[in-house]
Amino acid sequence: MLEVQDIHTYYGNIHALKGTSLYVEEGEIVTLIGSNGAGKTTTLRTIQGLLRPSQGTIRFNGQALEVLSAEAIVRLGISQSPEGRLVFPRMTVLENLEMGAFSRNDRLGIKSDLERAMVLFPRLKERVNQKAGTLSGGEQQMLAIARALMARPRLLLLDEPSMGLAPLLVSQIFSIIKDINSQGMTILLVEQNARMALSVAHRGYVLQTGQIVLTGTAKELQVNETVRKAYLGEN
Repeated sequence: MLEVQDIHTYYGNIHALKGTSLYVEEGEIVTLIGSNGAGKTTTLRTIQGLLRPSQGTIRFNGQALEVLSAEAIVRLGISQSPEGRLVFPRMTVLENLEMGAFSRNDRLGIKSDLERAMVLFPRLKERVNQKAGTLSGGEQQMLAIARALMARPRLLLLDEPSMGLAPLLVSQIFSIIKDINSQGMTILLVEQNARMALSVAHRGYVLQTGQIVLTGTAKELQVNETVRKAYLGEN
């Protein structure tokens, strides 16, 4: 479904991605793990069209993405739940969800997806008319994911969904991610909590200073000595 080949991305003079390559098959959860500053968020932002690569190709079902705007990429079927959630704080939960469907005009489909979001995230249903800025961190994360789903994507990009959440909420969020995937959603997951990410993913990549240094199935990475020491906190 997605093929990223030899991507180089810069922030000004900073060479953030140095030949990054990865692929995602339809129906998979693929995780990208690494430390702060490794280039994980940059990878997602480049795929989404928010950053332009200076070199390399990105293909989504054969369509070149590196020449398209972010809006065009959303319309093709890729949406993102960004790092830090970035909900619209002065808008209600419902208005935030409706914003997720800005590229659509199928009213019946939007209504159906709103109902689905309320089933998937019951906490949002309870707070549907509440301002998003007054929600807890966990509720805002649920809203960010639900808003991304409202675009009815074929590929969902999740950037640090566990950031700043209590352990119980982290477990809930990852349970929801597995549930979304079981319903047919393909997911590319960026996550600093490598243990949780590998527990739900099919495959993974390890990114260090803008380069992929390891790849394998989730089970292979879970038992890899380097991953265990550097990212799973084991000796």
